[in-house]
Amino acid sequence: MRGRLWLVSGIIGLCVAVAGVWFITAPARFASAEAQAVSDSGDAVRGKLVFAAGDCASCHASPGQSDRLHLGGGLALASPYGTFRAPNISPDLADGIGNWTAKDLANALLRGVSPDGRHYYPAFPYGSFAHMRHEDVQDLMAYLRTLPAVKGRPPEHELNLVFGIRRFVGFWKILYFRPGPIAADPAHDARWNRGRYLSEALAHCAECHSSRDMFGGIKASTRYAGGQDPVGTGFYPNITAARLGDWSEPQLAEMLKTGTTPKHARVGSSMADVVTNTAMLPESDREAIAAFVKSLPSRPTPNP
Repeated sequence: MRGRLWLVSGIIGLCVAVAGVWFITAPARFASAEAQAVSDSGDAVRGKLVFAAGDCASCHASPGQSDRLHLGGGLALASPYGTFRAPNISPDLADGIGNWTAKDLANALLRGVSPDGRHYYPAFPYGSFAHMRHEDVQDLMAYLRTLPAVKGRPPEHELNLVFGIRRFVGFWKILYFRPGPIAADPAHDARWNRGRYLSEALAHCAECHSSRDMFGGIKASTRYAGGQDPVGTGFYPNITAARLGDWSEPQLAEMLKTGTTPKHARVGSSMADVVTNTAMLPESDREAIAAFVKSLPSRPTPNP
């Protein structure tokens, strides 16, 4: 009898534990009041600049063709957890996001949740996009709707067994995901605050220029100090004063426009794509990014 009681108690405890895990890892969408702040009345002209600042084409343009607005996805993103594939974000009704509302896009960017209520993997850098303003999301949606629809869906992600369970992303969010707007810092001027917003939210600079721990979270001590790429074949540079201390703000802004460094070298690899996008921004935005980046505290470059 006592053995049966222990067995029943163990089963009940296990069920309670599973229910608890299921609850705390559930995808969290906007609360109804917050969702009402997102509408489908965005401005496509402004949205084009949000698209450029967010470097959207670099991941979502279909590989093997030159049209950066052919957003059929398919780019393979290698990682220690497997290979992710960038999705089709064209306005195609069947294979893209043609049926999405601005609220759907807001949940994706600001909460990392799909329209069908699943976690997105953080290879999609919503950890930074989660700081975007609602009006920028609306404008981006308006612009995406003006682009050509592209047929076809990319292959599925090819992930290691454990990481293939999307629900586990909920644990990652508990550890690292801190959504919400970036409040203006009264200790700095409007240009610096604009640069901070562009760098921290839209351009998601820290997503590359930082090192990560074993769970894929950014190590705070290495933020903007560079780090090894996800598959260990390269190294993202340190962009704090430890590396860029002798660059002036105008030189940094010029690099974001032309890709030319103060020593007359040219940026390459994924940064060349970034420059293609930042070159489309107003000069004032490049200057704002430069002001923010130049203010970053000096941090040592982590070892490869």
